[in-house]
Amino acid sequence: MRILITGSSGQIGTNLGLRLQDAGHFVFGVDKRPNTWTNEIETLLQDLSQPYKDFSQGIGHVSYPPDLDCVVHLAAHAKVHELVEQPDRALENITMTYNVLEFCRQHNLPVIFSSSREVYGDIHRYITEESYADFAFTESPYSASKISGEALIYSYAQCYGLRYLVFRFSNVYGRYDNDLERMERVIPLFIRKIKQDEPITIYGEDKVLDFTYVDDCVTGVTRGIELLVEGREANQTINLAYGQGNSLVTMAQFIAEALGKEPDITIEPSRVGEVTHYVANIGKARALLDYTPQTPLREGIQKAVAWSLDWWEKKR
Repeated sequence: MRILITGSSGQIGTNLGLRLQDAGHFVFGVDKRPNTWTNEIETLLQDLSQPYKDFSQGIGHVSYPPDLDCVVHLAAHAKVHELVEQPDRALENITMTYNVLEFCRQHNLPVIFSSSREVYGDIHRYITEESYADFAFTESPYSASKISGEALIYSYAQCYGLRYLVFRFSNVYGRYDNDLERMERVIPLFIRKIKQDEPITIYGEDKVLDFTYVDDCVTGVTRGIELLVEGREANQTINLAYGQGNSLVTMAQFIAEALGKEPDITIEPSRVGEVTHYVANIGKARALLDYTPQTPLREGIQKAVAWSLDWWEKKR
């Protein structure tokens, strides 16, 4: 297969690109920044949030490889709280998705879209079946941008016959996610702080989330690509997570355990726009993708800690 990945320099994009290449597939990445983890993924540096008009060869006045089989659209501004403070970045997410969809429409390509558990909001917090997302309870500009992306995709399927899969991810963590100078992610941030005996702050003592180890996430996406390209499945929206909730306090304790430390934890109220309870219903992923996540949080944290320590040691 010949796969184009937007956001190929990010965590999921890097892991997915390397997995596909290891399986013998061609991968072409598009990202606005170089990949700091690997130079093995061919990457075009391009900001997809610009108002492009020409899609004849690629997005804008650039050429993409010919004879692609599928586009995996991962590029997005992803920090919920940051987009509360900078809602213009949510608008850029919508523009990115429009540009990708126009490219796919004009080249008759199927697309996989990375949505989020944020689309469920925080009101119907215990209803996470895909058909029950209630967009009237949008919590943040970030979740609105993902809802808008999904709506655009559904409209392109209706109007232009676009074939798609939408994956709603949930707190993906693991390898290639600890570039904290670029973007703070809670698990690598806590790993660094607890390792250095620094205090950590948890926003929401009772907050429960569904943490997904990156290898499980990539396995699900890869199976989705295969189904979509082979024409065996299309036009589905699927939760992709572990299917079990854990509190942020438990997650921090697992990190401390893996490091052999005692964490110094301060509890603060949840921040504006953040979902406080989410556990995914992954029955649809099991049925359509034969998806069975392999990595519970404690084991995944051990792997994430080991990888982070090794990475930081190599950078010294």
